[in-house]
Amino acid sequence: MPQLTAMKRASMRGAVAVEFALLLIPLLTLVFGVTEYGRALFQYNTLAKTVRDSARFLSVENPSDASYPLAQAKCLTVYGNTACTGAPLVSGLTTAMVKVCDPVDASDCPGENFAAVATGFGSINLVEVKIVGYPFTSLSLPFVPGLDSIVFGPIHTTMRQVL
Repeated sequence: MPQLTAMKRASMRGAVAVEFALLLIPLLTLVFGVTEYGRALFQYNTLAKTVRDSARFLSVENPSDASYPLAQAKCLTVYGNTACTGAPLVSGLTTAMVKVCDPVDASDCPGENFAAVATGFGSINLVEVKIVGYPFTSLSLPFVPGLDSIVFGPIHTTMRQVL
């Protein structure tokens, strides 16, 4: 009888390692997937905040002025400052991805109306800042086709300009 249990134990040697290896692959995929989803949400939130800050920056400016700070607003969106200094707030973001639509130039927002709306107390101007075509690049899942780079949809904020 003692020989039988010793033989059983010898034949089961390594079974736990095989089971662990089989469970490790889906477990690591799940952990990396959750981590990348969190990174994507963090980057999206950062982009949404920078767009909001730029729209707020332009909401106190007159779009028909010669000194309208369009380039500064784009720098504020990408770098977090109006001087375009430092590293981008989110890697891969460029000023070419930032689009601004206002009553003077709404060419980047087809189908939307940014003309001044007359009210009984004056007119209302709208300004919209948006990021178009930002690619989120995954760090931990480059081996999964289709998940290595995901392009976010347009991230935009529209505010009323107070003139």
